[in-house]
Amino acid sequence: MSMATSAQIILAVMVAVYLIAKIFKASTELSMFTAALAGSLAGGQGIPARHIVEGAFTYLDIILIFISATLFMNLLKESGGVAYVVRSILIRFHRNKIILFLLITLLLLIPGALTGAGSVTVLITGGMIAVILQYMGLSRPRTAAIIFILAGLSAAAPPVSLWAMLTAAGVNMPYVGFFLPLLVPCLVLALLSLFILGWRSKPVELDKALNELPKAPHRMNALRMGIPFLVFLFLVLAGRIWPHSLPILGLPLIFLISAVSAFLLSPVKLNILEISRSTVHQLLPLIGTLTCVGILVQIMTLTGVRGLIAITTVTLPLTAVILTLCIVLPVSEAVLMWGAAPVLGVPLVLLFNTIGLNPIVALAGMSIIWPLGDALPPTAIIGRLTTDTVGMKESYSRMLKHCLIPALIIMAAGTLMVVFSKKLGFLTLI
Repeated sequence: MSMATSAQIILAVMVAVYLIAKIFKASTELSMFTAALAGSLAGGQGIPARHIVEGAFTYLDIILIFISATLFMNLLKESGGVAYVVRSILIRFHRNKIILFLLITLLLLIPGALTGAGSVTVLITGGMIAVILQYMGLSRPRTAAIIFILAGLSAAAPPVSLWAMLTAAGVNMPYVGFFLPLLVPCLVLALLSLFILGWRSKPVELDKALNELPKAPHRMNALRMGIPFLVFLFLVLAGRIWPHSLPILGLPLIFLISAVSAFLLSPVKLNILEISRSTVHQLLPLIGTLTCVGILVQIMTLTGVRGLIAITTVTLPLTAVILTLCIVLPVSEAVLMWGAAPVLGVPLVLLFNTIGLNPIVALAGMSIIWPLGDALPPTAIIGRLTTDTVGMKESYSRMLKHCLIPALIIMAAGTLMVVFSKKLGFLTLI
């Protein structure tokens, strides 16, 4: 039996076991782990403990970034800083829809951009923004669509873009030069989506909205809210301005230092242990997914399945590959979640690099398409979380219907970024 045939059989076994596990309503994480074990057994490797452990720790650095960044955002929320900003913006700009929408976009992008998780955007600012949008006359399904689309784009936005980081790690490419290639499309598409879905809204009912929004502590002010972000920005820029004078802190430590500043400046007493425990509990599904993704990729590499996928991808007609990105990427995200990045993203980036496209811009284009899959079954984690946060009682398909036009624009933009990545290469140099 040839190596290719053997890898195909192992892949078929892994796919079959994954589907069976999902049929029996196992979680995505458990389904991936079971598929990895089945693939190892089918490949004659038994239960390779060493590879399972190595795979489980593959994305430990990214997990640390998620935990520290989400702790930072949760401290800001519990201190009343997020509520203070939302209420201040609403009071100041409730009569100016354009400026209000611009600031709402930023409020929805920042949590996910800093943490890399769209769920954090939904949980930190999604509920409060939903209140504002609903008192502007928008239906709950339309509001949920806005929150979901912008939460997905926030997860793809810099500085922490999980899909770009996982794929870059898989091809041994430094996570450098992604800031503008990710920031520009995420910001433009987020604004465009909000204006498309919310333009027909009426002026916000200020008193009703303020009564429903959480109140900020009396001593909370712009300085207490802004200093932690200034600390974060200084530490990030300091390493680039004085690279030979300062030690490399790394994003987890930078987020922790910023979290300490938020804790010290809080106008109310914070239970740091309880908030930390809540943060880890909140991120357990994401941590479990990344751990199982690492194990799955490790076993796929061990059995030759990853090589088979890579070879198959690079030998397909280029036109077919590019035209199907808008379908393959969301569907793979719906099935494998973040595991789609190392499994499919790696061979795609290698293919685009081989034919002379800019791998950074091309990967950025793919990264803005992937989050759309978080609204699709069987997982639909962010989509379901959004409808629960908004309090939507209507059919889930109502939200998907409102997401259609922004999703098509995002898929077209991401695909065009891949096609014209070489011409857009100047973004990586700024």
